[in-house]
Amino acid sequence: MRRVECRRCGTVKRERLDWLADNPRYTKRFAFYVGRRCRQASIRDVAKEMRLDWETVKTLEMQYMRMQLERAGRPGPKAIGIDEVSIRKGHSYRIVVSDLERKRPIWFGGEDRSEASMAQFYAWLGAKSHGIRLAVMDMWKPFRNATLAAAPQVSILFDKFHVMRHLGEALDKVRKAEYARLSGKDRRFIKGQKYTLLSRRENLSLDGKRSLELLLAANKRLNTAYLLKESFGQLWDYRHEGWARRFFDNWRNSLKWQRLKPYERFADMIDRHWDGIAAYCRPENKVSLGFVEGLNNKIRVFQRRAYGLRDEEYLRLKVLSCMLPTL
Repeated sequence: MRRVECRRCGTVKRERLDWLADNPRYTKRFAFYVGRRCRQASIRDVAKEMRLDWETVKTLEMQYMRMQLERAGRPGPKAIGIDEVSIRKGHSYRIVVSDLERKRPIWFGGEDRSEASMAQFYAWLGAKSHGIRLAVMDMWKPFRNATLAAAPQVSILFDKFHVMRHLGEALDKVRKAEYARLSGKDRRFIKGQKYTLLSRRENLSLDGKRSLELLLAANKRLNTAYLLKESFGQLWDYRHEGWARRFFDNWRNSLKWQRLKPYERFADMIDRHWDGIAAYCRPENKVSLGFVEGLNNKIRVFQRRAYGLRDEEYLRLKVLSCMLPTL
């Protein structure tokens, strides 16, 4: 690489070559090859394969991911998914926003999961935030407040996964209450059966289904709680809000005389957030509700693969480029 003297300022500058990577010892073509390999393996494995330094591989991969984001361009989403992800111990969270129509993450940032951190996304998106028509999120008030303040035209839709998780927690409280009420040999029907109860029947093995039948036959209240949990998932199958409301009212009325206090509190919570659940009945809001949670699982894989890595910028690039086409 040549050094030339600038005629204007008199300083010596280094010649720029478009085909060189940020690390001048390597070409962009080689950097892209390293970046493609890092999509399938860890930095340490790629460094060992290429006989390169660990920091060199990381630098080349980060250049590859930045080029992916540059070619993808600034997004203009119509339907977004909002969720938080833990980056380390001590309740350290970052917000992840995804484009549900193109099925890729578009923003990773914030300092926590507060309303101010959520507002940073809409400030970054700018005028394109007025084109958003649907926002899928959990029932976290700061996310909802920040979204309606920046884009009042947005329809809020609460994620089915988080709603069913609240119902699963209610079932777990019923299970623990029944375990505390029973004594002696009767406890063997409940102890160690948490996974069996909280799982859907079709996801259980043959032995799990047999254990479930024995457990429910031994305790009527647990049987009722389990059947109510399984039936509640039908709420997202309705295409008209009126039919969905009728189903929920009937489900709530079936709680009478059952002495299931956790379920009654869950029903009150659903009633308070009904607008965000019934929004899924509209045909234009039929989006993939499992994409956001699937992305969270993918991020946790990145964190396990890069165990000990504390570079948040690297994690941000890894998340935003994980579903972009290869270069």
